[in-house]
Amino acid sequence: MWLPSPSNNPIGKKALLLLMMVTVLTRGSSAHAHGSVVDGGDGCTIQLDFYSAHFSIYQPDRSGHRAYCEDIPVATDTLFVMEYQHNAMREVPIEFRIIRNDSPLGRFVRWSDIQQIEDIDAVTAYYQSAQPRPDGVLSIQHVFQAEGDYVGIVSAPHPDGSPTYHAVFPFHVGRPLVPVWGWPILGIGILLLWWRYRKHTQPASAMSGNQPHETM
Repeated sequence: MWLPSPSNNPIGKKALLLLMMVTVLTRGSSAHAHGSVVDGGDGCTIQLDFYSAHFSIYQPDRSGHRAYCEDIPVATDTLFVMEYQHNAMREVPIEFRIIRNDSPLGRFVRWSDIQQIEDIDAVTAYYQSAQPRPDGVLSIQHVFQAEGDYVGIVSAPHPDGSPTYHAVFPFHVGRPLVPVWGWPILGIGILLLWWRYRKHTQPASAMSGNQPHETM
């Protein structure tokens, strides 16, 4: 994609700045999409402070044994599986909650934002307090009734009882209008439209500024 030289063209400087902003935002969106769930390349991990567990989401009726880290394709019977990586997790109860994501922060919502919700039960789609699992595996089954944005919240206390650690992972149910890989393309398209508009409007404004003034 060609851009005017930013060294001697103010439009070029603005276009380059906008392109940099688009790049940072799209990369940032991708980097934070998982919240407390991280895709390490060989599987997903959910992190609760020093606790961690292998994390997978399945929709057997839809996609068989295919595992997802966060976004899932349809609203249907869904299985969340956590395989504990620390023995201490086997000794404590685990709370698993799914809420509707009504926050304007979208995928950037964090535990501090969850704490600001006055009535969390009113936005809760699923909740379970699971007893300690000596086998180190927690399975949660939930049937989503509607597509949309949700937040998963996993809470576990320290083996001594305090403090309690939390993991927050926003996710989407249903095919998004724009997939994650499409945001950079959309951003560049918007940039091109903006640049073409400025290219056609600047000569007109420059000519109007150079018109001689009539003298009385």
